[in-house]
Amino acid sequence: MPIVISLLLAFSLAFIVSASGGLAVDAYYWQKQLVWATLGFAIYFMISRVHYRVFLERAHWVYYIGIALLLLLWVPHVGEIREGSRRWLNLGPILSFQPVEVAKIGTLLMVCSILARSQVGTFRNSLIALLKVALAVMIPFVLIFAQPDLGSAMVLPPMTLALLYASNLTTRFFRVAALVALALVALLTVDLIRYVNFVRENNFSFTDPDQHGLYEKQALLPLKDYQRNRILVFAAPEVVDPHGIGASWNQRQSLITVGSGGFFGKGWKEGTQARLGYLPSTVAHNDFIFSVIAEETGFVGAVIVLGLLAALIVVTLYVASRAADRFGRLLGVGVCVILMTHIFVNIAMTIGLMPIKGIPLPFVSYGGSFLLGAFVLTGMVASVDRFRLSRAP
Repeated sequence: MPIVISLLLAFSLAFIVSASGGLAVDAYYWQKQLVWATLGFAIYFMISRVHYRVFLERAHWVYYIGIALLLLLWVPHVGEIREGSRRWLNLGPILSFQPVEVAKIGTLLMVCSILARSQVGTFRNSLIALLKVALAVMIPFVLIFAQPDLGSAMVLPPMTLALLYASNLTTRFFRVAALVALALVALLTVDLIRYVNFVRENNFSFTDPDQHGLYEKQALLPLKDYQRNRILVFAAPEVVDPHGIGASWNQRQSLITVGSGGFFGKGWKEGTQARLGYLPSTVAHNDFIFSVIAEETGFVGAVIVLGLLAALIVVTLYVASRAADRFGRLLGVGVCVILMTHIFVNIAMTIGLMPIKGIPLPFVSYGGSFLLGAFVLTGMVASVDRFRLSRAP
């Protein structure tokens, strides 16, 4: 696992440099990433040497800390608003971080703890455990969604369903969950149709930020109008941005960036899309770093990155499959699904398979909070493997 992570970080540092486009304001991004990576490895090795059963006994404290940090976002002068979202805690002129990463780890540990201590089987026998899990997940989900941070909130449902499946919950529950999901998709479709009609009837512009929020009072779902625009950019780009210069710009440029790399790419720092600003510098080094890699290393480089990410998932699943107890198995599965969700959503949005969401690529995208969180998650997996044959402390 450390070898795979190191190779991914090598890609990260190299292409953060390339994605900066030579701008002075971005020149230190790779240096900051290197500092976070160094700190992250120290955290990884430290956590890997702590018996994972300690996380079972302290799960509720990590969970409570995560919830408290999410609530701090709403405290004036502590919670920082960036681009309309309240996602950062400002703890000084040089220290700020996203508490959602702590909340994700705390939620994972809490759900694993509940399921490891409960008898899960038939729906009736599992009802109390399911109610506890639902409450444990719903609180951070609502707080994250309210920031708004739909991308991070999307990570919690698949993680929870995977953990319930790994706990051998009856298939009847998953049939009901599938029906609920289909109902939500139908409701979302109706809501988007009403939104499009509302904008057209009132001669509003999809791309005018001053007109965002006008539909939200009569919406069927608690989404922001800019979030609806992102979904429409994926589902019906000719409606929301027919000329491709508004809400669909990033995704269109990402597709051009990926496609222009060809088989072997243009060469390191020879890509034009990010360095000339077509793929905006505000997103090229973080959410769309895979696009930069695909342009400059081509299909070959993209496959190498995908192979490394796949290896990370395989190692995590392997550790989960041979864990010594139920909690260790659930912890490995939960970390695996969190990483898989980030990988799938990030890469899918860069190649037009999903709407754009602000969700980073593990160990590749720029960003300290998520990178350190990923090191904590993989460090816990390493602990499960290290102590699988030893007694609990």
